[in-house]
Amino acid sequence: MKAKGLKSKYLFKENIPACPRPEFHLSHLKHDTDRDGLCGIWRDNGFKNPHGDSLVWWSLAVAPDDITSAETRLLETTYPDRTQEQVQMQQSFLGKFATSPSFSERSRLGSYRFTFPLEEVLEAYSQQFCSGAQPIMRVFKTVLYKQEVMYAVLVHSPVSDELLSDRPLLTDDPNSVCSYRDGCFVWKPEAMCETHRYELVKRPDENQMEVRKVEPSRKEFYVWDHVAVALHVDRQVLKFDSAQLRQNLKYCRGAYPLIVKPWEFQDFSDAEETVRELWPDDSSPLQRAEPLN
Repeated sequence: MKAKGLKSKYLFKENIPACPRPEFHLSHLKHDTDRDGLCGIWRDNGFKNPHGDSLVWWSLAVAPDDITSAETRLLETTYPDRTQEQVQMQQSFLGKFATSPSFSERSRLGSYRFTFPLEEVLEAYSQQFCSGAQPIMRVFKTVLYKQEVMYAVLVHSPVSDELLSDRPLLTDDPNSVCSYRDGCFVWKPEAMCETHRYELVKRPDENQMEVRKVEPSRKEFYVWDHVAVALHVDRQVLKFDSAQLRQNLKYCRGAYPLIVKPWEFQDFSDAEETVRELWPDDSSPLQRAEPLN
């Protein structure tokens, strides 16, 4: 996945502090929406494109354990001969760099976030759209916004293969920003930080990595990247059990800059009431999306 011929002043900044290049193995997807979207998902018992398009959009979801695993993987790859003492001395550092909206508990699209295991989404898609066959994954497109690079993966059924075969298959390429391996999306972010507050310091003599706080003369913004997953549903609904929808639902605060209008966000008490009205038989409290760090 490479963006060619795209221009942004953020891409050409040279004063970028040293930062890690981890490899995340991600097994969950997230779908953010507002109150109208939530009601539509509840009514349909699933997800469809509200504008009549053929794609339903999700994003890779990163959990705290994913950051821990990626940090361990990075250290083991960089310093394969670490001693047990050096392993114990190593301080956690990767979370300091996970500051872009890709890692945020906040939402730019509304107050509600559905987070599903990738396996459950692909299984539902396989049964409902592929007659039990494996979905096909392709490199869809790369989109450059003012400060954001979006790499999009397309998931479709074998029936649509001829229609969509002009896009390359998503392979297990170790050099790709995103690939698919062993039931997980493997994401190698090229820009984890929106605003750099720390720089990575490597100490090869000690087989250690640590962070040093950056004190910029002014607040610097940088481009950040993330991976979106577009499911080709051809104006149909990817259905889930109502209880499954409720179980995987959390409340999100707004993240700026917002994509929807500010008044389309709800405060927590209003969101609780909305969820109670939609799922009156479920007495479990509505949970808030929690920060990764």
